[in-house]
Amino acid sequence: MKYAIMCIGNREGGDDSVGPYIADKLKKIHLKNFLIIDCETVPENYTSIVKNHKPENLFIIDAVEMGLTPGETRIISKDKIGIMHISTHNIPLSVLIKYLEPYASNIVLIGIQPKKLSGKITEPVKKSANKLVKILRNAELKKIEIIQ
Repeated sequence: MKYAIMCIGNREGGDDSVGPYIADKLKKIHLKNFLIIDCETVPENYTSIVKNHKPENLFIIDAVEMGLTPGETRIISKDKIGIMHISTHNIPLSVLIKYLEPYASNIVLIGIQPKKLSGKITEPVKKSANKLVKILRNAELKKIEIIQ
């Protein structure tokens, strides 16, 4: 398996629903060599899928409080993961990533800055999510800025 994408978030949590929103969009495209996993708020329940497929590249997508304008998207470097406030799930992403490292050659955390965590997904976050779907579809990750 070349690519796996774990999309994390709460479908009822405003911009925290960005992960499942992206999962829905990517599943409609039927990308070859991509495994799309809609983890909702329990990514730890889907680790066996990653372990069984052993993807070359694992992308984890979640709403992340980065102090940016709502909708801004960043790749979060490994050393910054522990200090970012990440979404509403139970397990810290730093622990999840450490656990999955033996099963994926390259793990990339992609964060999208939320505006609000209640109601429906906001327009700036939805617009960024749609842009990220295109970036992933075209394998153009260099278009996403990295937080160092």
